[in-house]
Amino acid sequence: MQDQLVIVGAGVIVSFILLLITLYLKKRFEASFYKKKLKELEVERNQVASTPVLLELSKVEPIIKNDKMEEKYSEWQDRFEFIRQKRLSVIDDMIIDLDVYVEKKDYKSCGYRIAKTEIELYKVREAAEHLLEQIKDVTSSEEKYRAIVTKLKTRYRNLNREFQEHKELYGFMQESVEMQLENIEKRFLDFEKVMEVNDYSEVIPICKALDNMIDHMEILIQELPDVLLMSQTIIPNRMKEVETTYKDMVEKGFVLDYLNIDYNIDESKKNIERILDKVKMINLEGCMFDLKTMLEYYDSLFIDFEKERLSRKVYEEVSGDFSKRLDKTNKLVQDVYDQLDDIKKMYDLNDEDINVIHEVNKILVVINDDYKKMIQKEEAKSCPYSMLSEEVESLTNRLATMEDDFDNALRSLGNMYDDEVRAREQLEEIQGFLKNCKNKIRSYKLPVVTDNYFVQLNEANDAILEVIKELEKKPIVIKTLNTRVDTARDLVLKLYNTTNDMVRNAKLAEYAMVYANRYRSSYEEVEQSLCDAEEKFNKGHYRESLEISVKSTSFVDENIYRKLKDLYEK
Repeated sequence: MQDQLVIVGAGVIVSFILLLITLYLKKRFEASFYKKKLKELEVERNQVASTPVLLELSKVEPIIKNDKMEEKYSEWQDRFEFIRQKRLSVIDDMIIDLDVYVEKKDYKSCGYRIAKTEIELYKVREAAEHLLEQIKDVTSSEEKYRAIVTKLKTRYRNLNREFQEHKELYGFMQESVEMQLENIEKRFLDFEKVMEVNDYSEVIPICKALDNMIDHMEILIQELPDVLLMSQTIIPNRMKEVETTYKDMVEKGFVLDYLNIDYNIDESKKNIERILDKVKMINLEGCMFDLKTMLEYYDSLFIDFEKERLSRKVYEEVSGDFSKRLDKTNKLVQDVYDQLDDIKKMYDLNDEDINVIHEVNKILVVINDDYKKMIQKEEAKSCPYSMLSEEVESLTNRLATMEDDFDNALRSLGNMYDDEVRAREQLEEIQGFLKNCKNKIRSYKLPVVTDNYFVQLNEANDAILEVIKELEKKPIVIKTLNTRVDTARDLVLKLYNTTNDMVRNAKLAEYAMVYANRYRSSYEEVEQSLCDAEEKFNKGHYRESLEISVKSTSFVDENIYRKLKDLYEK
């Protein structure tokens, strides 16, 4: 217990010592920080005080040649004296006050005073720098604006040379352009006069005016020839071409009212007049855009004209083919309708098959009506060929869809007829198989024909009679007929296989017994087996008789069964 108290006490003492060390280090750090900050503020204050305003003011004195400049010079001196005597004095007081608080180690108050001093320093620095910039604008004006005007003169000379070399392109606007160029030259003279008396307050507006005038002239020199060419030559010629083509196509039967060409040409003429009025006022704003829009419109009209020509050619070709195709389809559908009652009597048609034919006929009636309306539009010249071409193409697609539906319906009817023909052919084939079975049984006089055979024979005969009955019914139910045919075919094939197996086994058994007779006297086993085989044969068990006969001689001749098959197949 005593040891634990000693340990706790030692920990408390260590913690207290660490706290004292931390507080000491913090005080030293704060003192160092605020002293450093105080020095930085003093440096900034000195930098502001050393702003080279007086140096720039000394450069102004030799160029004072008018009252305005003298007033500005006095104003700048007063402003700098105010900054140096008043505002910097305030900052000096704030720095001294801050130094006192640092020495007192009143660091809580130091932070606020540092921030306040920095703000005031920033304001004074901005005021001094702004004053310096204003003075430099004057001291550097001679060189600065001379350089600006030199560039403007270079641009002006290039524009003047461009105009003089292509003066004929400017037509009736030559004098107006020359007057604008003369105005620019006058402004250059104004610049020289102002520079002589160092009236820099007037230099800036003159330079700006020159820059704007030359910008405007650059646009004028560049665009005016194109504007005049398009408005006086290209577009009027294009309008004449459109009018000529339009009249020629109308005479040939084309319907072009929807293009509103006459109205648009009148509006274009008015727009050209408005553009030329603007050009006379040296205002080209929007002129080139409007002219290009008009030119694009007239170019698009030739595309429309060509579209109508192609549409007419396509329409005449497709319309002729469609008319023939429609007549053929009308006749075909009418033929089916005329025979529909007979087809119903012949075959057991379901409602779906009949409804398809009725729906096809309804669609065909609508297509015929739409085709007549289209022909009426063509004859009345009330619709352009581009629309007629689209209509006949739509009618062609609708007719093709209707024909597909009609073909499916006809295919269904055709399948019924094909099933009937196939059923009759298969009936004849099945009857031939049955006849062969009977002839085969009669040709080989079997001692006994089993009851199973006669059961199969009766089933096959009954199945054939069912097929005959279905074929004699009116209307024929194709589904039932196909079922009857499949059943009859399966039963006759079954009888056919039974007949072949029975005759084959009987013949092979007979051959085997004849072959085994040669060993009858020599082998007692052969004698006994042959007796059993003959008994089975006489009872109609031909397969068992064959197996016994083959087995009785296989120990003598192991290939006996193969030899018997070869003999039978010969």
